[in-house]
Amino acid sequence: MTIWRGVTKDYSASFPPGELVTWWTFSSCTTTMTVLENNMYLGTTGSRTLFSIEAINGRAIRDHSHFATEDEILLLPGTHMEVQSQMIPATDLHIIHLRQIIPNEVLLKPPFEGTLNVFNISF
Repeated sequence: MTIWRGVTKDYSASFPPGELVTWWTFSSCTTTMTVLENNMYLGTTGSRTLFSIEAINGRAIRDHSHFATEDEILLLPGTHMEVQSQMIPATDLHIIHLRQIIPNEVLLKPPFEGTLNVFNISF
């Protein structure tokens, strides 16, 4: 699933194509790009970065959010991604394409014995 995250800063130098990155914080994203036009997120002016993320295991929190129309997807701490590409469609807007990958090692260990590993579950 492709999700979007917008920030009001130019992060293009920190995300060169081919780079492996790990986000260690909870990251709020959305499936609805129009949400990002709000100045609280990406806005429409100033230095901005739009992340297009091919996510594997984001968590939909719409049913638990005060803003259900934002269709919020939460990426968990330790989300590991590879930078696929970048483009600059305007002088103040950078778009960075990320693809979530499964790391070779466990980045965050489950807290309890017998906890399910989300990467080993088949539906």
